[in-house]
Amino acid sequence: MNEKRAVDLPKSGIWLNAAPATLQELRGRPVVLAFVNGASVWSMQRVAEVARWQARNPGRLQLLVVQVPRFEFEREPQQSLKLLRRHGVSAPIVLDAHWDTWRQFEVQSWPTLVLLDAYGQERERLVGAGAELDRALNSLCEGVPRPLEDDDAREINAEPRLPLLFPAGLVATAERLYVADTGHHRILECNHAGRILRQFGLGSADLINGGLGEAAFNRPQGLALVRDVLYVADTGNHALRRINLTSGQVDTLCGNGRVGAPSAGVLAQPWDSALNHPVGVAVADNQIYVAMAGDNHIWSYDLGAKELRWRAGAGPVEVRDGSGHLAAFAQPCSVVAVQHTLYVADALGSAIRSVQLRNDLVQTLVGQGPWESGNVDGPRLRARLQYPQALAMGPDSPLLWIADAGNGSLRTLRLGGGDLSTVNLPRRLHGPAALAVAAGAIWIAEADAHAVLRFDPLSGELSEVPIDG
Repeated sequence: MNEKRAVDLPKSGIWLNAAPATLQELRGRPVVLAFVNGASVWSMQRVAEVARWQARNPGRLQLLVVQVPRFEFEREPQQSLKLLRRHGVSAPIVLDAHWDTWRQFEVQSWPTLVLLDAYGQERERLVGAGAELDRALNSLCEGVPRPLEDDDAREINAEPRLPLLFPAGLVATAERLYVADTGHHRILECNHAGRILRQFGLGSADLINGGLGEAAFNRPQGLALVRDVLYVADTGNHALRRINLTSGQVDTLCGNGRVGAPSAGVLAQPWDSALNHPVGVAVADNQIYVAMAGDNHIWSYDLGAKELRWRAGAGPVEVRDGSGHLAAFAQPCSVVAVQHTLYVADALGSAIRSVQLRNDLVQTLVGQGPWESGNVDGPRLRARLQYPQALAMGPDSPLLWIADAGNGSLRTLRLGGGDLSTVNLPRRLHGPAALAVAAGAIWIAEADAHAVLRFDPLSGELSEVPIDG
């Protein structure tokens, strides 16, 4: 064990949801400094692991989340706060906008946990997602008396109580809207006026199959509708779920509720394979295509054979073209299937990719790499996006609609070699996380505003759909 000298937090840090404090003031209880990036799935998984340990061991240590921006939009305090709250982070957050805290503690990569004992001395640091967490935290807190009460810092400026909480999934038909109310752990069936007709999921985070009033989800996101069946990327449960809209029955196709490496092959039971942070789903030719943000792969699940297949992606965070497993993605998060082609929003790559479903050939349509982002329209080689989160396409249009979350805008890419363009909206979008095209409109899940919007491309009108709670 190599103890290091005690250091404190630079004064340049911006406290986002708690009163400012120093490490000197927190002495007497162990502290975990979690250096993370809110756009990174792996960072958020690590913070969630610490939070689960805290829930089992209340009052034993203080978690401080140090948000270190990867993208330009993350330097803005409110956007960074919303990004972390989408993942359920409630611990005190310090925005390290200029990487001063990162340099002060000589951190090298996300996620890194710096473990400080009750005297402010560094005892250990855990780098990456593989190090054993429970052993390290138990050791850190050994011999420290349990507080009489849990006096952890409380959040300030909490999210408002609204019918939706960070909605991140959307499907629209000629008459209906299906909304993944992610923060409330449920799926809503609404009419176009926003009236809730049915709710799937109890509203508490769990993995339970069953009918209306029985089933449960955990932070569901991507949705795909085929006739009377709604497929759900149940992200928090690391599972692929299915809702029979005729009967209201919910079941699990794949996933055991825990993050892990998926097992390719025929699955005798859904829980025979773990999944790793499924976010986007699309259906074509009896195959469900899954954007697996946690392992940078595209997977497919055969509805007939019940076979899970690794289709594309080598694993490293890269924007690299090629055939199947030779190609690489950078946190794929949304997929749309059109005429034997799968279009992919590659979030950390700020890229739009395509996968030819006949041979799994991956090509980049827009994007230059994981550290190249911006806000530029025009030809594909010059165009730039920033952290795209969702794609949608109408049945009769060559336009691919893109939720450019980092730039707070709606973009379009004309397929067949056309340019990237920014749609003229009346205002900036706040964390657009899902899109759908139906009934002559573009429907937008505006996650950070806890709202669903309707955009009329003919009139240019942007209006909120009043979900009725």
